[in-house]
Amino acid sequence: MAIKNAFYAQSGGVTAVINASACGVIQTARKYPDQIGKVYAGRNGIIGALKEELIDTSLESDDAIQALIHTPGGAFGSCRYKLKNFSENQREYERLIEVFRAHDIGYFFYNGGGDSQDTAYKVSQLADRMGYPITCIGVPKTVDNDLPFTDCCPGFGSVAKYIATSTLEASLDIKSMCETSTKVFILEVMGRHAGWIAAAGGLAGQAEGEPPHIILFPEIPFNRDKFLERVDQCVKDYGYCVVVASEGAQYEDGRFVADAGAKDAFGHTQLGGVAPALANMVKQALGHKYHWAVADYLQRAARHIASATDVEQAYAVGKAAVEMALAGKQALMPTIVRDQAKPYRWSIGEANLSEVANQEKKMPIHYITDNGFGITQDCRDYLQPLIAGENFPPFDDGLPRVAKLKNQLAEKKLRTEFEL
Repeated sequence: MAIKNAFYAQSGGVTAVINASACGVIQTARKYPDQIGKVYAGRNGIIGALKEELIDTSLESDDAIQALIHTPGGAFGSCRYKLKNFSENQREYERLIEVFRAHDIGYFFYNGGGDSQDTAYKVSQLADRMGYPITCIGVPKTVDNDLPFTDCCPGFGSVAKYIATSTLEASLDIKSMCETSTKVFILEVMGRHAGWIAAAGGLAGQAEGEPPHIILFPEIPFNRDKFLERVDQCVKDYGYCVVVASEGAQYEDGRFVADAGAKDAFGHTQLGGVAPALANMVKQALGHKYHWAVADYLQRAARHIASATDVEQAYAVGKAAVEMALAGKQALMPTIVRDQAKPYRWSIGEANLSEVANQEKKMPIHYITDNGFGITQDCRDYLQPLIAGENFPPFDDGLPRVAKLKNQLAEKKLRTEFEL
């Protein structure tokens, strides 16, 4: 069997553990030098392949690659760039083939969410359509936890742990000051169409009256009057009200509460801040003193409080992707399978990229309480093991130690440049 090089790339919004998947891919590939030569990483995702900007990871030491496990962000750069359909832009695919052929790349590993798995699937079709053999495996990643066929998505467990912890800690702050100060606190979290991250905030409290008092899910149509009534009642009953709001909260007609009127690179509605919008409603209708916060990038970059389960699963899917490719499998994505609930046990499964691409897994309705503002015990049972365990990074002088990579580009072999 001829030795072929591999191409790995990161895509979309990064996570606290996406580099653990990169570590899994690279370390596993290094164990099979008779089948995989070099592992090239795309500089800024698939754009690195199109522009022939390939990072030669073989120049990185074993220690540097190992350090990826405790490093957040995207070590090689990520992007929001979706390949068009072959009929719309054949030149993109021709360029990929040119680059892959020039660098003898026979394996492609794309680490991302739903749109990224679509890209991975399209690349897998190159072998048949353009006569170039390439084994393509998707590597799951998304804080939104909305990929189908997998029990959970690497990246989510750590975000869930951060949001649950932040909700708990902020709630104690609000509770201690509510008599004379802030009575309403709103935490905005990620989640465009699926409320998994918002649901994680619900782990902060279990007993009646414990915060968060309100969770706003994209799956439940937002009703302004019911929301304000609930806020006011909580202030009367408990002295304060804590709200965890998904950025994707939307009205019954599908309009986002925080619609900013623009589109992002994938064509998704750009959201402009649900927390200040809700806070303004509270101010105008109820007059309560409020504060709001947006977790934003902090929630997906918080490697210092990552879930041990999440770190382990992120590495496992990277490792499994390489093993699947070497086994001759094509157009698949490794998945997380929940083998047992209590005690929690999981294993690696697989799903077809053709079925994963562009699909979204929303929260089951039985995970949401009847009033639409909380999570059920079933939801708690699902979420709890995903935030379990601590995997702290090493610290130097009080700050987390992160990987220091050379990220040296391989020499270009093509004369032509590619314009995006």
